[in-house]
Amino acid sequence: MAGTTIDVREYAPKDRHEKIFDAFDDLDSGEALTLVNDHDPQPLYYQLQAERDDFDADGYELDQVAEDEFIATLPKQ
Repeated sequence: MAGTTIDVREYAPKDRHEKIFDAFDDLDSGEALTLVNDHDPQPLYYQLQAERDDFDADGYELDQVAEDEFIATLPKQ
């Protein structure tokens, strides 16, 4: 699945959701946004589910690779 990867640890916390939503909106159908974060992005999952009809919640994946590194795959329908 093609898409985009962003490491939001590079952004100030107040800017992260805007960057994520912009990157998700730029995806084509069938692509996914891979997100690297310093904490579990569960609130973001619920926000995407509520605000984006094209978010594929069933295809969402989350891997914790270190104590402070989480990789989430946010697919777009």
